Amino acid sequence: MKYLVLGSAGQIGGHLSGFLRQQGDTVLEYDLVTSPEQDLRKPSKLLIERMEQADFVVFLAFDVGGARYLKTYQHTFEFVSNNVKLMDNAFDALKLTRKPFIFASSQMSNMSYSSYGVLKALGEYYARSLNGLIVKFWNVYGIEHDPEKWHAITDFIRKAQTKGRVEMMTDGHEMRQFLYADDCCKALRLLSRPETYATMSREANLHITNFEWASILEVAQLVGEMMQVPVVPGQSADVVQKDLRNEPDRFLLQYWQPETSLREGIAHVIKAMTAA
Repeated sequence: MKYLVLGSAGQIGGHLSGFLRQQGDTVLEYDLVTSPEQDLRKPSKLLIERMEQADFVVFLAFDVGGARYLKTYQHTFEFVSNNVKLMDNAFDALKLTRKPFIFASSQMSNMSYSSYGVLKALGEYYARSLNGLIVKFWNVYGIEHDPEKWHAITDFIRKAQTKGRVEMMTDGHEMRQFLYADDCCKALRLLSRPETYATMSREANLHITNFEWASILEVAQLVGEMMQVPVVPGQSADVVQKDLRNEPDRFLLQYWQPETSLREGIAHVIKAMTAA
């Protein structure tokens, strides 16, 4: 199959592009980081051309980052405007070309106090109107290249490397579920195959996670243990997701199973980051 990956230079997009090629698929990349011509915030003939060439579109592009990035930017005009514009242009192109697609939403899409969550919920409405598949990501982690947008695991590893300790933003009591990027890629490829995509219920909640809870403190302690450095918790509570804790729908487990434990996934990321 020939895939168009919107957001191909992002954390998940980069993993997915490499994974699909390893499976023998063709990947058309599209990301602002690659070229100013590939800015989804602006209408583009190039976007239409790439979509027309593709068999399937994976819509991962979003102005987003980890907790530090969201805390700083998610309520700014630029953050809201960037995401509204890129969704409007991408969904316009999907409507015009009628290509099958997956829209990457978030388990935060029901968190109305978060502009990021509200924007993802808006994207779900767009996707449903075009009969696309919606997946909800839960803290997918892997190699990241933009320090400003690093998520918790990569941030902890880099601090261990550069400071000799894992410094935390919060006290770490907040609970999360994590998923290694390779497992996420396998789920996306499965859902995009014609036989699965055509028959998958549009009413089902497709939660892509490892279905195991861990506190951020436990994650930091795993990194500290593996890299043999101390962990320094912060003093404040989490203000991004606050106390709201969703429970993932297990529907997708009928078709796909995560394979990588949190310990194994963190070990893979540590190895890759220390080799870089």
